[in-house]
Amino acid sequence: MSIEKILSSAPVVPVVVIEKLEDAAPLARALYNGGLKALEITLRTPIAAEAVKLMKEAVPEAYVGTGTVVDKATFNASVEAGADFMVSPGVNDELLALAKESDIPFLPGAATPSEVMKLVSHGFKFLKFFPAEAAGGTAMLKSIGGPLPQVTFCPTGGISLETAPNYLALSNVICVGGTWMLDKQLIENKDWQAIEALARQASEVK
Repeated sequence: MSIEKILSSAPVVPVVVIEKLEDAAPLARALYNGGLKALEITLRTPIAAEAVKLMKEAVPEAYVGTGTVVDKATFNASVEAGADFMVSPGVNDELLALAKESDIPFLPGAATPSEVMKLVSHGFKFLKFFPAEAAGGTAMLKSIGGPLPQVTFCPTGGISLETAPNYLALSNVICVGGTWMLDKQLIENKDWQAIEALARQASEVK
């Protein structure tokens, strides 16, 4: 399994924060049934790793990965949880060494040409562009694409249903990460049908 295959499974990767374990399985089903095949579960809550296991059990066909992988502890937690892929907001030497030794697809983050060049020198062709809007958005990606056309991005951070098509129109963007289909009130109300409808809308973005 390659990171390219995972990222090309849908135009949007939902970036999920799990607050209650009981929400993990039905949320995974709603997102997957709505057409979002790759789910990034951020390791920002103590139950996130356990949620990954439950989501994988609920929807074995989905790619269930971890986000906010920032150090050895979160990397190892991802491996233990059985993550299908890992996403980091940036990168450091510790993560590069761990990723090199692992078979799990890894998507490191970059926001500047120098960061992109460093990751290219380590053999990475697919990167997370984060924080997308704050780091210059589509204009920055166009500029990076000039001297570094071999790199493809998954921009994440501040992207909405309205702005996603602007990113997806770029030749160096494979998909975008987003949270707009994860309405907190709908999750609180356990309105999985409404979440599925938002996921379907996201999966049809072009």
